Amino acid sequence: MATSRTLTTFRLPPLPTIREIIKLFRLQAVKQLSQNFLLDLRLTDKIVRKAGNLTNAYVYEVGPGPGGITRSILNASVAELLVVEKDSRFIPGLQMLSDAAPGKLRIVHGDVLTFKVERAFPESLKRQWEDDPPNVHIIGNLPFNVSTPLIIKWLENVSQRDGPFAYGRTQMTLTFQKEVAERLTASTGSRQRSRLSVMAQYLCHVQHILTIPGRAFVPKPEVDVGVVHFTPLTQPKIEQPFKLVEKVVQNAFHFRRKYCHRGLGMLFPEAQRVESTGKLLQLADVDPTLRPSQLSVPHFRSLCDVYRKMCDDDPHLFAYNFREELKKNKCKNQEKKGDRESSRL
Repeated sequence: MATSRTLTTFRLPPLPTIREIIKLFRLQAVKQLSQNFLLDLRLTDKIVRKAGNLTNAYVYEVGPGPGGITRSILNASVAELLVVEKDSRFIPGLQMLSDAAPGKLRIVHGDVLTFKVERAFPESLKRQWEDDPPNVHIIGNLPFNVSTPLIIKWLENVSQRDGPFAYGRTQMTLTFQKEVAERLTASTGSRQRSRLSVMAQYLCHVQHILTIPGRAFVPKPEVDVGVVHFTPLTQPKIEQPFKLVEKVVQNAFHFRRKYCHRGLGMLFPEAQRVESTGKLLQLADVDPTLRPSQLSVPHFRSLCDVYRKMCDDDPHLFAYNFREELKKNKCKNQEKKGDRESSRL
């Protein structure tokens, strides 16, 4: 009981402010890395509160930078905080926090895109997928240049129940450009509806929980920032392999202002495109004149189920890439043009 009480009452001792840390270690945000620092601890506290009850939780923070959100997480009485930071300039400042919170903060100098978090926390934390989420959380102020590839990677992990989701339905609270946050949470038919909307919502309950004005960051980005909370669903709304769903959704939104049959047609080789696209839409019971943004998750479920059947019937179909066919056709046309010009000489 004494241990539990200690965990729930921990507060960091007085420390230099984040602004003083930045000055002390001569830290500057690198524009090419899309780095923006959040210095207001009232805002970092608010982000952490939005993540839920973190008492005695195990937290994985991505991109801690100078440690603003890191401090707020430590003050939330977590059992352990693991931070993964790629930029070595931030390690000394984080080490100062670690010294102030003995046994609570673990620092890894590495890349979140390759770090194996499934080995980082005790096995005892693991829960069955159908159970409540485990006491493991992911929190991060993501650099804009890695936020989309990282969330796609983690959504694939959700679909396969590995990586951070080897512990169960691990919850995530992450920052994105406001426009990306709106895409992730956009409803069917809205202007922001996109590939990200479908990929996130077929696997997770997604909420845009907070908007932070760009002026709160240093340096000030040109856009505001949205905080998004993800809770994986016990049952995905589309029960097909992630790569298959991604391919169908990506193609559907390829011509986002056109009717959906235009983009979906790119799933098929040119010689059979019209016939196969018609078959896909008919069997999936999807109106070919709907715009991509008007397609609901149930629409995509039907499209993916029918496309999977078509791929089973034609083993070469899934490997088809319309860009490769365009490239080959372009090369053939250039060769023919070259041959004609040679024959004139």
